[in-house]
Amino acid sequence: MNRLLIVDGSNLLFQMFFGMPARIVNEQGKAIQGTLGFVGALLKIIRKTEPTHIAVFFDGEHENIRSVLDADYKANRFDYSETPEENNPFSQLPDVYAALDYLGIKRAETCSCETDDWIAGYAFTYGQENEIVISSFDSDFFQLITDNVSVLRYRGDNTVICTPEYINKKFGITPLQYADFKALTGDTSDNIKGADKVGPKTATSLLGEFGSLENILANANSIKKPSIKESIIRNSEKLRTNFKIIKLDNSAPLPFAMNELAYTFPGTNTKGVLKGICLIKH
Repeated sequence: MNRLLIVDGSNLLFQMFFGMPARIVNEQGKAIQGTLGFVGALLKIIRKTEPTHIAVFFDGEHENIRSVLDADYKANRFDYSETPEENNPFSQLPDVYAALDYLGIKRAETCSCETDDWIAGYAFTYGQENEIVISSFDSDFFQLITDNVSVLRYRGDNTVICTPEYINKKFGITPLQYADFKALTGDTSDNIKGADKVGPKTATSLLGEFGSLENILANANSIKKPSIKESIIRNSEKLRTNFKIIKLDNSAPLPFAMNELAYTFPGTNTKGVLKGICLIKH
C-alpha cells in the first residue's frame, strides 16, 4: 500500500522557529534557525514514516473563508506583517521553499482556502486505498483519522502517532465525533468559543448519550442537568456555526494528483540540504 505523508508546513515552521533554543545565523549573519529546524524535523519525519508519496502545504496570505461564518475566527492570531525579521518566522519561508525544492518535494501555498481543506481533501480522496500520515499539531485533523489515516505530532524522540485508539483513549469519543466535540468545547487556538459550562468531560458524556451535536441539540430538553440544558439551548446557533467552521470536507480542489507526489528519499542530512541551497558553506 502506498503511504502519503502530508506535512502542515506552516505549523511545522512555527514549531521549529519558536522551538529553537536560540537564534542561529550563518556565515553571512543571516538567521537560519527556522529553516534548520524545519529541515531537520522534516527529514526525521520522512525517516520515521518512510512515505512513497509526500507533499508540504502552507497557508497563503488571503481572506479566511471561515471568517465569513464567524468574524472572531482566528482573530486572536498575531499579525507578523510589521514584525522585525528576527522574530518573524515568515522571513525564513523562502529558504524553506528552497530546501523543499532541493529535496524534490512538492509544495504549494493556499490562495483561496486553508491548508486544512487541502489535507482533508487528500484524506477523503485517497484515504480509502492508501495510507495517509498527516504531520501537524492542529487538532482539527483528529476528525480525519481512520484505520488508514493517522496524525503525527512531531516531538523528536517523543513523537506521537494518533490513531482511532488514541482518540478514544484521550477523549472517550471516535474520530467521527471530534468536530462535534470541539464545537461543544471550543478551541482557544482558533478563538472559537464553545458552550459555557460544557467542558471536555461533559462534551464526551453528551456525545456518548446522544451520538452527535445535532442530536444533542434536537434532544436538548432531555439533558438531565439544568445548567447544561440551558447552556446548550441558549448557544444552539453558535454551536451549529462552530461545527460548520470545524468540520472538514472534500470540497477544495487539490493542487496535485496522487501520482505527482511520488517520492524517493535521497538519504541526505540537514547539513547536506543547507549546503545544497547555499545557506551554509561548511
